[in-house]
Amino acid sequence: METTVKILSFHREDRSSDPNHPQSILLDYISSCQNLRIYSINTAIRDHTNNEQLQKGKQIDGWWRQVSKGERMMDYMSLDDRSIGMFWVVSYTMTQPACETVMNWLTSAGVTDYLPGPNVAPNERYTVLRETSPLPISLLSGLSIHLLCKLAQQMEESLFSSQVVPSIAMVETYARLMLIAPHSLFRSLFSHLAQRNPTLLSKPGVSLLAVEILNYRLLPLYRYQGKSKSLMYDVTKIISALKGKRGDHRLFRLAENLCMNLILSLRDFFLVKKEGKGPTEFTETLNRITISSLAIIIKTRGIAEADHMLLIQTMLEQILGNSQHTWSERTLRYYPALLREALIGRMDKRSLAIQAWQQVETTVINQCTQLFSPSADPTYFMTYIGHSFPQHRQHLCAGAWILMQGHPENINSANLARVLREFSPEEVTLNIYTMVDVLLHHIHVELQHGHSLQDLLLKACANLAFFMWTHELLPMDILLLALTDRDDDPYALHIVISLLDKQELQQRVKLFCMNRGPPEHWLYSGTFKRVELQKALGNHLSWKERYPTFFDDVAARLLPVIPLIIYRLIENDAMDPADRILDKYSSFLAYHPLRFTFVRDILAYFYAHLPGKLIVRILSVLDLSKIPFSESFPHHISSSNPAICPLPPPDYFAALLFGIVNNVIPPLNTNSKEISSTSLRSQHKSPPTSQSRLPNTSDGQKSFYQIQDPGTYTQLVLDTAVIEILSLPVSPSQIVSSLVQIVVHIQPTLIQSSNGLHSSPSNAILPNSPSGGSTDSMSAGRSTPSTSGVNTTNFVSRSGCTSQQLSCLLIQACGLLLAQLPLDFHSQLYMEASRLIKDSWWLTDGKRSKGELDSAVGYALLDPTWAAQDNTSTAIGNIVALLHSFFSNLPQEWLEGTHVIIKHLRPITSVAMLRIAFRIMGPLLLRLAGAHSLFNKTLQLLLNTMVDVFGRNSQPSIPVEASEIADLIDFLHHVVHYEGQGGPVQSNSKPRPEVLALCGRAAENLRPDIQHLLSHLKPDMSSSIYAATYPKMVQNSA
Repeated sequence: METTVKILSFHREDRSSDPNHPQSILLDYISSCQNLRIYSINTAIRDHTNNEQLQKGKQIDGWWRQVSKGERMMDYMSLDDRSIGMFWVVSYTMTQPACETVMNWLTSAGVTDYLPGPNVAPNERYTVLRETSPLPISLLSGLSIHLLCKLAQQMEESLFSSQVVPSIAMVETYARLMLIAPHSLFRSLFSHLAQRNPTLLSKPGVSLLAVEILNYRLLPLYRYQGKSKSLMYDVTKIISALKGKRGDHRLFRLAENLCMNLILSLRDFFLVKKEGKGPTEFTETLNRITISSLAIIIKTRGIAEADHMLLIQTMLEQILGNSQHTWSERTLRYYPALLREALIGRMDKRSLAIQAWQQVETTVINQCTQLFSPSADPTYFMTYIGHSFPQHRQHLCAGAWILMQGHPENINSANLARVLREFSPEEVTLNIYTMVDVLLHHIHVELQHGHSLQDLLLKACANLAFFMWTHELLPMDILLLALTDRDDDPYALHIVISLLDKQELQQRVKLFCMNRGPPEHWLYSGTFKRVELQKALGNHLSWKERYPTFFDDVAARLLPVIPLIIYRLIENDAMDPADRILDKYSSFLAYHPLRFTFVRDILAYFYAHLPGKLIVRILSVLDLSKIPFSESFPHHISSSNPAICPLPPPDYFAALLFGIVNNVIPPLNTNSKEISSTSLRSQHKSPPTSQSRLPNTSDGQKSFYQIQDPGTYTQLVLDTAVIEILSLPVSPSQIVSSLVQIVVHIQPTLIQSSNGLHSSPSNAILPNSPSGGSTDSMSAGRSTPSTSGVNTTNFVSRSGCTSQQLSCLLIQACGLLLAQLPLDFHSQLYMEASRLIKDSWWLTDGKRSKGELDSAVGYALLDPTWAAQDNTSTAIGNIVALLHSFFSNLPQEWLEGTHVIIKHLRPITSVAMLRIAFRIMGPLLLRLAGAHSLFNKTLQLLLNTMVDVFGRNSQPSIPVEASEIADLIDFLHHVVHYEGQGGPVQSNSKPRPEVLALCGRAAENLRPDIQHLLSHLKPDMSSSIYAATYPKMVQNSA
């Protein structure tokens, strides 16, 4: 009783007077759960509740008894908000009854018999649950975790262990449960099913259903959870087991399509085999897609880790050792250098393929004539299947194509279909690639004989249409990819474009969209319609299949293919066809689970090569109403004459940075006195203006299912800013200059805005630091902080931060944004940063004394977080901080480009500039501790800057003693120990021999007094205690 009384009084005194306050709503919800539980225990406890609490518990209990009474079925589709809230309460207090009512709803329509098609005997019919409506995700999202787990367990039993085929509504509800489940409850479906029963996945239909769910419902979830790679390895096992198995095409093609989607969904480097050894188990198609995906990843995101850079060559050998493909010059010119160098010398084996065809052509044509003539001998079919040679079977489709002569009705399509079904999936794939090479070769031969190119292309399209959709003999996704990959043939892409323009294909895609329902399936409240097996999968895949489909469709298999075709068209400068195909298939691409990533990546991959019209078309793939674009963004990309499109104003770029500050960058740590005003920034934001597009609190708190691509609102805001920058019809140098100018002038701009807001005369004039305050790079304009052109009054007032804190966050935001952009922007940043540093007035003024310069460089290199506190931030300090933020967000592969900024600063003639160089590159050395080659290059660069100032033949403008740079020498000692240890320095840490040798070579060019300070970093055992610890180095010295 005492415990109950304490529970009832829980948080009663903490309730807000506002009933609509989030805390009040939450506490009221908790109270409702407690009251219902207490009400249902016994009458004695009820005596300790007040009348209000008693009525609440009684009300919920009475509602539950009424809706679950007798045989009445609770209609989840007609629940109002109040009823949904009461059901949530019940889910916490009576989990089992709530679970039973949900399962009863999903099975309430009863069962029916399902006969898959004409090729199946009546005694092989399935019993299938009739369709109901899936449970709304708005209802599921508030259920207790206990109920979610019980429902998932019950549904898995019905989906994968029952003799009755589940309804689409149950499968959809299960998928919705997975989408809203907490991160800690995520389980890999294959692993989970194997743990339940090791033989479960071998049951008919179980693997098909599991792969359908993964491919068409949970793909973004696996990427969000970081499980795409492990799922790819699991699916590869299925593919490897089936690719040589005769007649098992449906599961193989579905698994292959899932693997395509997984490979293209990855955003960082991956191994094609989990163990990392041996040849890949991928199919030829997957090998080619893997190379394309790697090219996109490396070019648009870089290789993140040093270890991955060491593995890339091994991975390429695994793929190329199992692939016959060669990539065209037009494709390779867009590939990153790392891949281009590995692929450019690859032998083109098409001539060998044509020779192989010519050697067997007579035999194959003879076999095809016997198989496909109208009067074919029925017994020859089994003879061919059992006794033909592999080199003849792989040319079967090529032989059939030759026999058609543009008239598909010339051959017996039924027999061709029978033979292809009896082939293994691997043999069908090989037939497709061989047929493509033969038909392209045949076109060239016929042209030499004087035939019309237009007639030849029309005949080729007619034959291919026969294969793909007239009789549905071959998977059209693989056939379109095979043609697309032969883009170095002048007619291959013409055929692809003609096929995509065909009304038959477009009608097939429209039918898919009509049957599938809206792209955001998790919001659909209607009843799903099951498509007949043959209509969904076509003749080739549905033959002898019995298990019905749920979401699978041959048209859906094109979702990963259309984007790849767009890439290839752009590579071949076919901009107008790419625009037309995007226009025709835009409604279809709405079903692409990762279309936002597709838009972001294609803009980055082809940056500076896309016409403005095509950029606008690519953007139209998105649901623009759900993307947080700046309000002025459409205006900046819709200029009628892109050649003279003006640069957006500074306010536009500032708004992008403020959006990142508010939604991406974590808030600065604050002390206890500042918490009330600064740490809860999001709670004190005013409603956003249209210019800045700062979202309200609900945007940042959206669940994963609402933002499945890219996965979080944080990533959405960052990538949206990237998309905006990449879409602007202005040069990278103009964009970088605008962003850097904001950073350079950010403190005076914010302070001016803050003063205007608060009218505080005490802050009206900036303090004069030895370096000229925060305006040192403005030369004569040092007293006019408005030179940045940014009106930040609204930003400061809504940020909840002081102007000093906000300036630091904006610098971080700018570095983060620039690091997401292509390499074109990086080179411009290095040029702009070095220019501003060299143009600083106190570095160029030869009349300044050594003391003034020392003071200036001290202020310039203060961390902006500290300098901002007393308004002594400088342009150089801001630029250095920007570079550090930029470096920290770069992938490992792109860090080598950072050397450019020091090369722009050289030759270095003063200690002040030497300190700036060390301050820029110093922190980077610690990050490179695991990348020995790049560490050595960076260390060599810094040592060369020391030689510029303290070399044997250097003549500094002001004589400097060696003791003046003792701190830099100490840093070098520390950093080489850090790299030798591979982490924090220990008592037994020592530099690596290669580093000692590098330092020794550099020291030979330094003044003797500087050499003395570096004596322990030489490979000479007589002077270096570290060199003496390496036996080989001792022997070499001797």
